[in-house]
Amino acid sequence: MQKNNGNIFLVTALSLLGVGLIAGVLASQSYLIPNFLKKTIGFVSLRPLHVSFVMFWIMLGAIGCVYSGLQKIKQTKTILFLSKLQWVFLIIAIIGIFQSYLTKKFGGREYWEFDPIWALPILLSWLTFVINFFLIVKGYRNWPVYIWMWMTGILFFTFIFLENYLWIFPAFRSNFINDMTIQWKVNGSIVGAINQLLYGMSFFLMDKIQHNGEGKVGTSKLAFTMYFLGLTNLMFNWGHHIYTLPTDSYVRFVSYAISMTEWIFFIKIIMDWKKTIGEFKLHLNYFPFRFLVATEFWVFVNLGQAILMSIPVLNIFTHGTHVTVAHSMGTTIGINSMILFSACFYFINNEIISFERPTKTLNFSFWLAQISLMFLFLSLDISGILKGFWQLNQEQSAFSIMMQELKPLFIIFVISGVGLAIAFFSLIYHLLKAAFISQLINKNN
Repeated sequence: MQKNNGNIFLVTALSLLGVGLIAGVLASQSYLIPNFLKKTIGFVSLRPLHVSFVMFWIMLGAIGCVYSGLQKIKQTKTILFLSKLQWVFLIIAIIGIFQSYLTKKFGGREYWEFDPIWALPILLSWLTFVINFFLIVKGYRNWPVYIWMWMTGILFFTFIFLENYLWIFPAFRSNFINDMTIQWKVNGSIVGAINQLLYGMSFFLMDKIQHNGEGKVGTSKLAFTMYFLGLTNLMFNWGHHIYTLPTDSYVRFVSYAISMTEWIFFIKIIMDWKKTIGEFKLHLNYFPFRFLVATEFWVFVNLGQAILMSIPVLNIFTHGTHVTVAHSMGTTIGINSMILFSACFYFINNEIISFERPTKTLNFSFWLAQISLMFLFLSLDISGILKGFWQLNQEQSAFSIMMQELKPLFIIFVISGVGLAIAFFSLIYHLLKAAFISQLINKNN
């Protein structure tokens, strides 16, 4: 049995997701109990801890997917020393960030609130990733679409991550409008870069699962068309994040036009829905495929919401409300996490534990995750819409009164969050158990 060098990233990612889930469940209690753990860690540390560790689940999971996918494609080992060095850099950063939040040593910006010194090992790890990737694919011809997506995602993440820390230079930080424009732009673009890695993995998995590795998906004209459309959106549609800032008008016009091209994705999903249902029935008993079907459903839901949020008049209404949080969590959990779970169940298996057919526990965990996420998504969306009406109401009530009126929705949010955590912990347990057994098998061989 050939050792999968991407597994160390996937196992670490799963462990970080567990920490992020615990922090998220604890942070959500603050919606119901305002002073929950306030004298110790409190919401001020729990929220960024949750956000950062979930981001690292996505980031390390994506890295593990790329290494695992490349190893399957080329039937060769990754450059082991560089991949281990990259992992060490990331572990140093994660430990530093964890300590930074626990001691309340902040200093960063939105979504990257930790002490900026810990951005350095992240950057070093990603530069190592760039070098390793090109060493692995060197000499490989006729790239399928997913290798192109992995390449562009890796390169764009490097550029955007550097852009994310321009604020440390006084020339950028001294101009408030430019500073906010860059920060909000980065928050949108960096998700697009990670999406290139994960959507590339979804193409890879479709080739392997639906077409027995024949490459029909990865080399089709349609796949490359969708790739270039997605790449254009990565580069330009971030403008809807800065509609409310007084920037040049052409930026908003271009980004709005690019954002509206997402209708092509939206219509394509609708047109293929009947085909998807047929394939779901065909591959019903193959557990990794279920997550790809779930991904397509959540792409449909979140893409529809993203298109609406890109319309300026609606963007003003939803900006800064829980609608944005719903979209962020729907994308992170419903799309990114579902792709990652599909990849984990595909790559982390062995002769003893196989995930081709789900057990009753796995089946229950899958559906509990989907149902819980739906309630969580709807509770945030509805509370965000109600808050939007409150924001635009000239005779608005006090903020505390408005938040009290939303409490029933926050109760649903907390309960569904707990349900989602239970489902994910079950999936994590089964995957880590399989990874541990795989490690033992490799040691004995």
